[in-house]
Amino acid sequence: MQDFSRFVPNVHFEQIPIKNLVSNQEYQRPLSQAQVEKAIEDFDLNQINPVKVSRRDGVNYVFNGQHTIEIVATVSGSRETPVWCMIYDSLDYKNEADIFANQMKHVRPLKPYEIFMANIEAGNEQQLVIKRLVESYSLSIGPTKAYGMICAVATLERIYTKYGYHVLDRTLRLCVGTWEGDIDSLGANVLAGVAKMVVAFGDQLRDETFKEKVGFMSVRQLSRIAKERGAGSLGYAEAMLVAYNRKCKYTLRMTKLHSGKVAVEDDFVEENEEPLADDPVLEE
Repeated sequence: MQDFSRFVPNVHFEQIPIKNLVSNQEYQRPLSQAQVEKAIEDFDLNQINPVKVSRRDGVNYVFNGQHTIEIVATVSGSRETPVWCMIYDSLDYKNEADIFANQMKHVRPLKPYEIFMANIEAGNEQQLVIKRLVESYSLSIGPTKAYGMICAVATLERIYTKYGYHVLDRTLRLCVGTWEGDIDSLGANVLAGVAKMVVAFGDQLRDETFKEKVGFMSVRQLSRIAKERGAGSLGYAEAMLVAYNRKCKYTLRMTKLHSGKVAVEDDFVEENEEPLADDPVLEE
């Protein structure tokens, strides 16, 4: 009979009260309170992984899961709360550090699209609402850029989460109406740039004027101008605003685009986008 023991870690599982676990080894990254607080907001008992523990000289040293134990302790309100631990009895300090350093070496992080589709399969309402809204404009959500396809999934979710359904709806309506399905008009920076305009100016922003003035530029030209003005979606929003104000009787103020949260932080996820091919610059 074949011996499979060399493929199975020599570990056992125990429930150990958090107060009896020691973390913050020198090889670990500092505990992030922001990460702990964010995880508490989305706390899900089924997402808790076993904590990896090295038992040396009778002490339970956590070498993977220090954030997990702090999250559970905070949510439960007690360090008496036990957590499931995967116990290694034969490691020394250097072994722990080596495992910690290389544990993610061959792990491929999930892409936003993969997470989004898993949420769809789970029937989660936010992703279902976004999907229905996108499809109402005869668009679809996909992993790669194609005609009528939005692959900037994280940007869609961020707009919806941060500013709500109606901002995302108007953003999609403006993008579709302005560039009529141009394959480059549904990228992260364009979507986020339009959303910034919508959030900053609200009803002052006239949809028909936006479509006429901003739509005069191709997305490629818009991209070139945006990069000259600044990085990311704020540069795109500035380029759109300049185009919108050209020969416009009632102009919108650039300072308003830069006021409040819209300017304090660029709070959209800037996803990697394929470079836009050059096209002739339109005469103005």
